[in-house]
Amino acid sequence: MCRSDVRQAVLAKNDDLAADLRGDLARQGVTLVNLLSSPGSGKTELLGRVLARAVEQGVPVAALTADLATENDAERLARSGAPVQQLLTDGLCHLEARQVRARLEGWLPPDTSVLFVENVGNLVCPASYDLGETLRIVLMAVTEGEDKPLKYPTAFGSAHLVVITKTDLAGPAGFDESLFHENVHRVNPGVEIVRSCARTGAGVGTLLERALAARDGAPSHRPPLAPHPHGHHHTPSAPVA
Repeated sequence: MCRSDVRQAVLAKNDDLAADLRGDLARQGVTLVNLLSSPGSGKTELLGRVLARAVEQGVPVAALTADLATENDAERLARSGAPVQQLLTDGLCHLEARQVRARLEGWLPPDTSVLFVENVGNLVCPASYDLGETLRIVLMAVTEGEDKPLKYPTAFGSAHLVVITKTDLAGPAGFDESLFHENVHRVNPGVEIVRSCARTGAGVGTLLERALAARDGAPSHRPPLAPHPHGHHHTPSAPVA
């Protein structure tokens, strides 16, 4: 069996496990939101703000945060008042559905309605793995450059929602937001792009609203690289013009 066949077999097995997990969570009334980004995008701080807002509003949320080492992010997120657990990947650069299921067993509070999963900081490997999510959010800081969507088309092309973070630094960073929008829509036409800033709280309410809409069954954007029901991703036959 060649390397590509092995990879497809691994992804297919993961997608089957993810589908089972999604079904089990749905029967429990839980919606999983998968957050992907590069390291340093500010997603932990932003997620902490979203969790705190949910707690203030009485929305039963929880969070699972993944890292190669340390429990720093779990400690930061726990300040929100929401139930939080750390998942250490022991060097693995992405999360898989089996890891999420194993970490949730015996922990997830029974009244949880939205579970946020903060994936490992990486826009390559995590993009190929369905975790049983209903909503996939890809975040990017203004300091990372407008061409990120073109460099990481699988991540951005599989997003139901794209979030710009650290918008208070857009001026000093020379961030061209119009070009970023253009590049995002080249790989994922029609996807919503939300501006956010953890420092000011901008975008926090919108992110929580989108998560709750997914929980309530609102129709979501259909990305061109959405996970296929039987594994793999839908990959365009030619570059997106």
